[in-house]
Amino acid sequence: MERLAAKESLLLAFRDAGGFEALVTGKISDMQRIDVNERIVGLEGLNPAPRPTTSPYLEGQWKFEWFISGSPGLLAAQIVFERFPAALGNLCRSDVRIKDGYAKITANLNFLNSVESNFILNSKLSVEGPLRMSEEYIEGIFESPKIREESIPQQLKGAFDQANSTVQQLPVSIRDAAMSGFNFQGPSWTFQRLFLISYLDDEIMIARSTAGVPEVLTRLDPGPSVVVKPITEYES
Repeated sequence: MERLAAKESLLLAFRDAGGFEALVTGKISDMQRIDVNERIVGLEGLNPAPRPTTSPYLEGQWKFEWFISGSPGLLAAQIVFERFPAALGNLCRSDVRIKDGYAKITANLNFLNSVESNFILNSKLSVEGPLRMSEEYIEGIFESPKIREESIPQQLKGAFDQANSTVQQLPVSIRDAAMSGFNFQGPSWTFQRLFLISYLDDEIMIARSTAGVPEVLTRLDPGPSVVVKPITEYES
């Protein structure tokens, strides 16, 4: 009951702080941040998983609720917004699917409330202890944008029609490449990070960076129906 109350208190703190949108836009006060962090610490003290890195609950689809600079959820958006004016777009949501030692992080981006696209980070996970994991990013994919013409502001329709006409005049090979998205990979793209999983159950996961800053995720899928015996051997 104490753990259930602590989880509900944390989720309520997220809502009171403005949720995901307020976090991305920076519209959260210092008081709200410290309130959320206080409740995170309280929940971590009730962690039911002694070895979260090998728990069956680790795998599945998770949604980022709380993250900080340097987290994979925010990193995915920053990579794209470095190439586009930040005032024109925003990060709508970010989630991660963990399966068989790999993670697929998806950031859903929206530009001018009319153009939607996903930026995907694929990474390899390695278990390094009961709480510690390493993550190696191996590929980034900027998917082909999807345009909702009915949502384009009236004052921008002329510019959109002109841009669309220009695209249609491009050579087929170039046009197809642009519309199929962009892929980032290779030695210059690969990088790593270490993190700790400080809390894990069937609904919530809390991970901390090497600087000790937390990110909180909530489960999107039903999760495992059967608890299996955790693995006791670790990779170094």
